[in-house]
Amino acid sequence: MSSKSLNSKSQVVTQGNRRAPNRAMLRAVGFSDDDFQKPIVGVANGQSDITPCNAGLGKLADIAAAQIRKEGGMPQTFGTITISDGISMGTEGMKCSLVSRDVIADSIETVCRGASMDAVICIGGCDKNMPGAMIAMARLNIPSIFVYGGTIKPGHLDGKDLTVVSVFEAVGQFGAGTIDENQLTEIEKHACPGFGSCGGMYTANTMSSAFEAMGMSLPYSSTMANEDKEKELNTGLCSETLMQMIKHNILPRDIMTRKAFENAIAVIMAIGGSTNAVLHLLAIAYSADVELTIDDFESIRKKIPLFCDLKPSGEYVAVDLHHAGGIPQVMKMMLNAGMIYGDCLTVTGKTVAENLKDIPDNPPASQNVILPIDKPKYTEGHLVVLKGNLCQEGALAKVSGVKTRNISGSAKCFDSEEECLDAILDDRIKEGDVIVIRFEGPKGGPGMREMLAPTAAIVGKGLGDKVALITDGRFSGGTYGIVIGHIAPEAQTGGNLALVRDGDTINIDIEHNRLDVKLTDEELDNRRKDFKPKESPYKNGVLAKYAKLVSSASKGAVTD
Repeated sequence: MSSKSLNSKSQVVTQGNRRAPNRAMLRAVGFSDDDFQKPIVGVANGQSDITPCNAGLGKLADIAAAQIRKEGGMPQTFGTITISDGISMGTEGMKCSLVSRDVIADSIETVCRGASMDAVICIGGCDKNMPGAMIAMARLNIPSIFVYGGTIKPGHLDGKDLTVVSVFEAVGQFGAGTIDENQLTEIEKHACPGFGSCGGMYTANTMSSAFEAMGMSLPYSSTMANEDKEKELNTGLCSETLMQMIKHNILPRDIMTRKAFENAIAVIMAIGGSTNAVLHLLAIAYSADVELTIDDFESIRKKIPLFCDLKPSGEYVAVDLHHAGGIPQVMKMMLNAGMIYGDCLTVTGKTVAENLKDIPDNPPASQNVILPIDKPKYTEGHLVVLKGNLCQEGALAKVSGVKTRNISGSAKCFDSEEECLDAILDDRIKEGDVIVIRFEGPKGGPGMREMLAPTAAIVGKGLGDKVALITDGRFSGGTYGIVIGHIAPEAQTGGNLALVRDGDTINIDIEHNRLDVKLTDEELDNRRKDFKPKESPYKNGVLAKYAKLVSSASKGAVTD
């Protein structure tokens, strides 16, 4: 076992040597004499009724614990927090979303270290408890497996599928006068019909797909619906798999190799995943001591076609992908085309190629979700890394569904998301504008909020192909349009984004990976003399602490 792992192999089989006071405490929670000889397995889960993403996790934790006990382990269940991006979106609460990723990682690591866990199964179902769990697994390096809580099923209204993004866009449509208040309310009522994470290829389903591609979760598990029986059966199978990982000493860092991260990035490009995957995979790689940079995403992108037709820029949702063959079908096609590595180890104890051995070479002809790999929606991946005098460290553009890739427009500057949203809804944004939202980065927000409310309002107003939006904040996995985020250095640290003024010309050239403001270095230097960071209202507490510790978005916004 790795020297960096939490427990040595001898500790796994000598729990009975815990001192009498330790054993006395454990007896009070149900340990018997024989249980002290068993591997102690943490069952970390984010069960809460704060959000539908996590409301269905408790039953899965119970199933996992019962199966661990049946397989000869001793489960110890504990919870962790969650913040709902969808509920906090567009509010001050969204500042806590990315912060929660690191709080979750710290909490899982703390419990597993403090209680000397021999292994851990993490059950997550929302955007941040998923990468948070994976960061903790990478740090701990004890036998670990991830269980995705499952996706939500689509809502339906007037013969159309709905997701939570439909509601945000409806707000813009209502503001534009294209729907009335009754229609808005009906969309709200029908968009989220039950438990599970947001249904398109938004951040949660992107990350679950990435973890499956990386080999840290079981095949097919990333696209199952929370409310379907197969998710319960899959959870039990995950517990069985984890007990085999303990037996054969398979550790996360054996699986989370450089090749595994490349496989995850390639799959994300193929399915049209969220920009947040870049941020999270960089952070997970950092915790696993794997060298990965934002530029690696760009080099991989150029080799991978986008051949799945999924929301937000496509037609279908995650359960449709599942019925078409899921991530295994996508990976089998990519393996055959030489686009992913087949020799990577996975939680099954088998390699990627061995897991995919019996998967058909092509999906059923009756489906339209997974396209022929030689007839894709786009010949290259959709997450483009930009550089330029506005983003020397990098920025991200999500170009799936974008018709115009070269734009030059006049800047309209806002120092917060709220200011921008008011301007959009008040019709102060016009065709040809380049909206600038700044001081929303990791330090400046603090917390790097997602800009789904303004981007969805832009689409709802009918301006999706007519204006651009750039920001040092993030975007929801549900965002699409001419949008560029993760601009680094961020405004709060003196990045050039802070120096832009209304009326400056901003050039976006996605074809050549450029984002620039039409100002000379001399003019930028002159403006910098007057720059002052935005004063934060958070003087203590978690947000103040986060702002002091967090790194650049170009490095995954890590805090350690």
